[in-house]
Amino acid sequence: MIPKEITDSLISFFNNSLHQEIIIHSLHPLSGGSINNVYQLKTNSGYYCIKYNNADAYPGMFEKEGMGLQILLDANEIKVPEVITVQNTRSYTYILLEYISSATKIPGFMTDFGHSLAALHRHSSGFYGLDHGNYMGSLTQTNTKHPDWSSFFIEERLERQLIRAKNSGYFSTEDVVRFQRLFSQFKTLCPAEKPSLVHGDLWGGNYLVSGQGRACLIDPAVYYGHREVDIAMSTLFGGFDPEFYSSYNEVFPMEKGWRERLDIYNLYPLLVHLNLFGSGYLGSIERIIRKF
Repeated sequence: MIPKEITDSLISFFNNSLHQEIIIHSLHPLSGGSINNVYQLKTNSGYYCIKYNNADAYPGMFEKEGMGLQILLDANEIKVPEVITVQNTRSYTYILLEYISSATKIPGFMTDFGHSLAALHRHSSGFYGLDHGNYMGSLTQTNTKHPDWSSFFIEERLERQLIRAKNSGYFSTEDVVRFQRLFSQFKTLCPAEKPSLVHGDLWGGNYLVSGQGRACLIDPAVYYGHREVDIAMSTLFGGFDPEFYSSYNEVFPMEKGWRERLDIYNLYPLLVHLNLFGSGYLGSIERIIRKF
């Protein structure tokens, strides 16, 4: 059950913004709430999704999530939930979102998804990074701007997670040296491309099937980066259907050898999972380091 402090805040927000009395009919927990509490909210004005947590648990998480969703919404290439509001109460913080009702996938769902992601990746910037930090899962993610991809990916992604993992005892000084040897190869391993607007955490649990039967992205960790990070992440934890990748390449063909580079980019989410969930991810990381 949602704390009364939050329901009182919700009612106040609705009354002030919609100028009508709002009645909350029901609350139903939704899946995917491993970090935050997530509920479907049924009111007399419709359905909403609410995510909440203790105010001091993950400072600024919902504000950054809302900003990321708005960036994707403004790109207007793929469905994301509309952000209704982000609010802070005395003890809690929450984000109120458009509720995405599930439906049957349209024919060619993954083809459509691949086309839409390729169109999103066409949105570019003059730098790698973003003008604010955000979160990857429950870990903070820095997005300091860099003029080149290799320095951004090494300094803002891999090195920060590597230091955390070493401090936790997962890696030795010798292991760090092995990572640094890989870092020295980055400019030759990764093709130069313009920065792409990426979702940043594109695994199978971060898309829904919208009421129109098309893909809807949730829980972004957006920034301007190399587009292959999204493709790589999509292959973790089961991967997407082959049609997704072939249709993506129809719209925005990837550089030769992209499949061989996926492991490099997946070092980042694997390091994040190592730091969040423990040594079960260590073997996959060590395999990639040995490969390169």
